Amino acid sequence: MKYGIAVHGGAGAPEELKDGCEGAARKGLSLLGKGGSALDAVCESVRLLEDDGRFNAGTGAILRLDGKTREMDAAIMDSSGAMGIVIAIREIRNPVLAARAVSATPHVALAGVGATSFARSRGLPSLDHLPAHVKNRYERMKRIIASKGLEREYPHWAGQDVRLLWNFDATTAEEAIFTDTVGAVAMDRSGLFAVASSTGGASPMLLGRVGDTAMAGCGFYAGPLGAIAVTGLGEEIIRRITAKTVYDRLSRGETADEACAKGVAMFPDHVAVGVIVISGSSLATAANRPFPAFTLSADV
Repeated sequence: MKYGIAVHGGAGAPEELKDGCEGAARKGLSLLGKGGSALDAVCESVRLLEDDGRFNAGTGAILRLDGKTREMDAAIMDSSGAMGIVIAIREIRNPVLAARAVSATPHVALAGVGATSFARSRGLPSLDHLPAHVKNRYERMKRIIASKGLEREYPHWAGQDVRLLWNFDATTAEEAIFTDTVGAVAMDRSGLFAVASSTGGASPMLLGRVGDTAMAGCGFYAGPLGAIAVTGLGEEIIRRITAKTVYDRLSRGETADEACAKGVAMFPDHVAVGVIVISGSSLATAANRPFPAFTLSADV
């Protein structure tokens, strides 16, 4: 493989969103073909998914439990050592570009107000609208909570009372109008690998909740042997340090297909997860849920 890219739209996302992943992958491959870096390619691919509006990232980021707040995480990393992370950033249309901008500073990660202010200082555009499907998803969450069906739909919330955990200022749990990530991995003509991920978080979410997308080695990892992006239930992905575990399989000589499949096999069936992997010779995707993903490569 001369160069290549894989793009995903989130474990459990509808398969019909694959067209968005295909368009993002084709744009990324075009950049690689023109001599662009792997980091250029993954950032542009993820930016397109953030702007799409159908994915849980950027414009399509979901609402938190108060029905008002959208907090997003994003991260980039490449095999030359570049790394940038933004956590709980608000009102910025392209968190992945903020993460890349952070990678050019003395820091690795910025969070909350600091991340948002930094992104604005770099001239990054603000979120300008809330898609109808985001509102509809929130209304569905309200109905689930009102019917006391939260743990049935979301087993990791079993035994929890939203009212007792409530940490929003503006409303109460009673007043509120009641897992997803996008990502890309690539290898460029020089053999460098890169990964970029962006998310609006998982449903339901307390204020300040941070998932795997912002944690190196959990939701993303890149090194001399390849790059990995993971999507699904962030808390479980973090517990398994999934991306680095998959990368370590590459270091032991496993193929991208083997490492990817075994990464998914680490999780019980009731936990949604998807993985994309690129190595020096191949691309692979695997998931235990519907998984819009698209891979493209140029042969030697």
